[in-house]
Amino acid sequence: MEINVTRPCNDSFLRALLKEPSARTPIWLMRQAGRYLPEYCETRKRAGSFLQLCKNPALACEVTLQPLARYDLDAAIVFSDILTVPDAMGLGLFFTDGEGPRFERPLREEWAIRGLSPPDPWDHLRYVMDAVAEVRRALNNSVPLIGFSGSPYTLACYMVEGGASSDYRRIKGMLYERPDLLHHILSVTADAVSAYLNAQIESGAQAVMIFDSWGGSLSPAAYEEFSLQYMQRIIGKLVREKDGERVPSIVFTKGGGLWLESIADIGCDAIGLDWTIDIGEARRRVGHRVALQGNLDPAVLFASPDKIAAEASRVLDSYGPGQSGHVFNLGHGISQFTPPENVAALVAAVHQYRRGPAESSA
Repeated sequence: MEINVTRPCNDSFLRALLKEPSARTPIWLMRQAGRYLPEYCETRKRAGSFLQLCKNPALACEVTLQPLARYDLDAAIVFSDILTVPDAMGLGLFFTDGEGPRFERPLREEWAIRGLSPPDPWDHLRYVMDAVAEVRRALNNSVPLIGFSGSPYTLACYMVEGGASSDYRRIKGMLYERPDLLHHILSVTADAVSAYLNAQIESGAQAVMIFDSWGGSLSPAAYEEFSLQYMQRIIGKLVREKDGERVPSIVFTKGGGLWLESIADIGCDAIGLDWTIDIGEARRRVGHRVALQGNLDPAVLFASPDKIAAEASRVLDSYGPGQSGHVFNLGHGISQFTPPENVAALVAAVHQYRRGPAESSA
């Protein structure tokens, strides 16, 4: 079955990223396919484990589509994990209940770091590309499909620490004591991420997102040197057009509100915002150089439907009625404890919001 290469019937997400007029503010949610959905939990149980679910294209496609069957979302994001890239580098990814992701062979020795090389995504990560292609066919041109990767610095945090960390002791120790080693990790990983995202675009992803989950833990100088410059390298290597359509890129640094102007300068089409910055202030700071994505506090989804609608309107009002270039999202991923019906209330509130006469008939 051939992938339909024309723009999706609902292209409001792509239009927002490209700052084109749209009839409504589009919405999708980080971690929209996840443990808050009972159908996801059932599919994960059938898969046997989270990693087996990620590596099975048919099941990855199934869970990617589950939130779209429930909610009127404006984009799908392929189901995968940011740590598939270091896993493909041979670090041995595994998951332990209650502890999250771990690596069997974290990067602690200089010889291992010097021997690191970028994997061929079509070889070691073929299952992701197969999932992307399968989801594109299943969507049948209804909404756009997002591909993604972790940022080099965020991936390096896991690769050096061996898993999640509360103090980043090992990677920050390397950053200050042996920056040459960390730069080597980041350079190799940037090449890997560039090839990986381009392979997803080739397979059918219509937009791509870089998740810089731990960049906000850095000092301003360290952020510029060890995170931002490598994301800029990736953006510079991305395929920008496929089948006659622009492929927009989104960069999301959690805790990155201090550096919005710098992020806007690296060539991405949109900046993802967490909930710690007012989106109207972010818009004033970056002007119209980039679109903005965000940025409701995910904890709002534990409130009543009326409060959810009020807080969604607060974000939309702050961005500015009648203005293009806004993709509504959370400031981080959905909690596994979120009531599914509250997500429905949020999606309805965003779509019912009236943006003003400037674009209401676009």
